[in-house]
Amino acid sequence: MSSPPVPRYNVLGVGVSALSFDQACELIVGAHGQKKAGYICLCTANGLDEASRDEEFRRIFNNSWLTTPDGMPVVWLGPPGVERVYGPDLMLTVCDKGRTVGMRHFFYGGHPGVAVKLGERLSAKFPGLAIAGHYTPPFRELNKEELADLRDAVSRARPDIIWVGIGTPKQERFMAGIGSTLDTGLLIGVGAAFDFHSGRMPQAPRWMQRTGLEWFFRLCTEPRRLTGRYVVRNTKFVLRVAAQKLGIRDYPML
Repeated sequence: MSSPPVPRYNVLGVGVSALSFDQACELIVGAHGQKKAGYICLCTANGLDEASRDEEFRRIFNNSWLTTPDGMPVVWLGPPGVERVYGPDLMLTVCDKGRTVGMRHFFYGGHPGVAVKLGERLSAKFPGLAIAGHYTPPFRELNKEELADLRDAVSRARPDIIWVGIGTPKQERFMAGIGSTLDTGLLIGVGAAFDFHSGRMPQAPRWMQRTGLEWFFRLCTEPRRLTGRYVVRNTKFVLRVAAQKLGIRDYPML
């Protein structure tokens, strides 16, 4: 199945889908019943910085079914009408609306026990939600036995969506690689949504999310892990975007 006809705008060589939150949800729910439709990347400044330095990773973004603006800086760089498609909110809305068509959900990722807790909480929030299964991978590449186990679990679960929560850039590489061979409809990389909705980690207040300060909240909660991403990489992202806007450097959409 080809990607939906959604225009894209160039940010550091990545074609970001120019759409609203409601459009994204409607397209995903509307893809119910399709097999191997593709994967959806939720684009942040961190992911774009990675893509600006790695052509293979840039192609992964550009070959997606959708690459949505997840971070507020990515939204601000888009044309009028573009809205934030925030991973945790997308998961909740698609789980809710997908009940009307019997959409089946599979969770791949998270720390041990997180995917199970996530399924329990979402089922309690959305009665009738079809949780097809879950798989918690190790923090390394899958070996042959583990890959066979995953394929078997997905085949038995028959999911419409595999939600992938292993962080950028691992989740995008997984979706474009192993994920493309699994028996499912769509794969959606939502990163920290697993931790937020399972209750493992707190979310930033809404006002911080709307004003682009969510990064600061998360930095305060995980300073050791996120300092390099949010301080160093976000600074580089701003400088690279400025160079693109001023015509100092060209970032083609590969």
